[in-house]
Amino acid sequence: MGQSEQEPLPPSDPRLPPGQRLQRGWPVLHYGPVPRFKPLTWDFQVFGATASAEKHSWDFTAFHALPRVTVQADFHCVTRFSMLGNDWTGVPASAVLDQVPPAPGVTHVMVWAEYGYSANLRLEDFADPRTVFATHHNGEPLTVEHGFPVRLVVPQLYAWKGPKWVRAVEYMRADRRGFWEERGYHNRADPWTEKRFSYQEEPGDGPLR
Repeated sequence: MGQSEQEPLPPSDPRLPPGQRLQRGWPVLHYGPVPRFKPLTWDFQVFGATASAEKHSWDFTAFHALPRVTVQADFHCVTRFSMLGNDWTGVPASAVLDQVPPAPGVTHVMVWAEYGYSANLRLEDFADPRTVFATHHNGEPLTVEHGFPVRLVVPQLYAWKGPKWVRAVEYMRADRRGFWEERGYHNRADPWTEKRFSYQEEPGDGPLR
């Protein structure tokens, strides 16, 4: 990979959270190897505290037949770069909630990806109309390095809350830390208040460590 160019935006630019830089290009950042896509065995599951108390799953074709949207949204990485004005096309999280409603009392979800990677979200962030299981970026299919066939995009939070290579959503009645949250990242991940690391957490920001 070549290096991507970064340049600062004026401090008054309302699109850029504190401490972020404008990024030209899209760096590839992830933990662990890139998984091999197997279309015949790939599925997307919703489980945990569902209203029906049952697990639901879609195969690759059925998942891509769900309602689709294009959301224009920024992308803020905790490593301090931001990409502005992206078009993300895919299945909105709201469509998953409509297809498989959560049970009463669900407050959080855990989004699971290949190799057991996970990210926890408040239900309100997951249900936000901007949250999308993206299959395309700026009109082009995602590359495998950027999460093909499906990555979650949660524009209002730092990008680690949107895993690549998503495979499942777990509905939860209590919060539980995901992969990076267990390794020192902030449970809430709000870029506008620079909630980057767990030592910044205040009471109510997440489960006890």
